[in-house]
Amino acid sequence: MTASSQAAHLAQLNVSTLLHPLDDPRMSPFVEMLDPINAAADDTPGFVWRLVAEGDADATALRPAGENVIVNMSVWETRESLWDFTYRTGHLEVVRHRRDWFERHVEAHLVLWWVPAGHIPTVGEALERLADLRANGPSPRAFTFVSAYSAVEAAEAVPAQEAPEAPGAVDAATAPPVALVPE
Repeated sequence: MTASSQAAHLAQLNVSTLLHPLDDPRMSPFVEMLDPINAAADDTPGFVWRLVAEGDADATALRPAGENVIVNMSVWETRESLWDFTYRTGHLEVVRHRRDWFERHVEAHLVLWWVPAGHIPTVGEALERLADLRANGPSPRAFTFVSAYSAVEAAEAVPAQEAPEAPGAVDAATAPPVALVPE
């Protein structure tokens, strides 16, 4: 993880439905790109973290969204650093050839959202954000590159029940009454 003085980082989830199993020869060009693309991500300025399956170098073995759906999830210091990796490195080759390997998307397949710096989102959290984007469209909670929100806009839009709790904080609505005892 890279050090950052920013209060928020950008998380992303991308889901893709495979046209063929990963061991099918038609998927070989994609599979052969995985290690170099992941290494490029790891070395890209602004990269913070990416999801990998235990004992693997990538997340293709994880199937939390269905047996034929692969997920890519990562955290970046800024929207610009993710954009630069996605569209200004060898990753662009995957984007250009996605129709060779993945079904055409009929609903949102990429979701972005802001997380506190140092927070690593869970796959469940990411899938909830994708579901929110699909159900409600872009918002400060779940958005896309085209309909992006700043970290400030996201923080201002966070309902009280979603705001990260300060360590040792007590919820006044659910805390037991406190008796004041004179000293």
